Amino acid sequence: MFNALEVFTTVVVGVMVGVEFSVAFVLNPIFNALPEDSGQLGRAHGGRMLGAVMPVWYISSLVLVAVWATARWHHHGTGLVVTAGALLLVSVIMSVLLLVPINNRGKTWTPDNRPADWKQQMNRWDRFHYVRVAVIIAAFALLVASLT
Repeated sequence: MFNALEVFTTVVVGVMVGVEFSVAFVLNPIFNALPEDSGQLGRAHGGRMLGAVMPVWYISSLVLVAVWATARWHHHGTGLVVTAGALLLVSVIMSVLLLVPINNRGKTWTPDNRPADWKQQMNRWDRFHYVRVAVIIAAFALLVASLT
């Protein structure tokens, strides 16, 4: 039972890392290279779509890691799991304080209503997102390391 929890949690966090990595290093560069207003429209749609699912994914990942750490408290590798949980908590706090406010504005923008500094705001979101991706990659690596 505990092995299933560990594997399931690791897969859930790993797939989340993959999605966020893809946003940072595949999707947004594609959107940025599109002509005219296409990139901004793509980012707005992505913000609406992922903005609906990612909060559930982040919180579920954090809860799964907390359950894992609690269930295996006196076992080898628990310190790594607790540290991974702390990093996931940092990623949630970063999201709420830094990324979500920008995303909530950006997902409503169209070529007709976007502000003059929309590209600067998207660049700021990207910089925060790169840091968040690094944080969740570190959390994932710690979860994997704790399995050995």
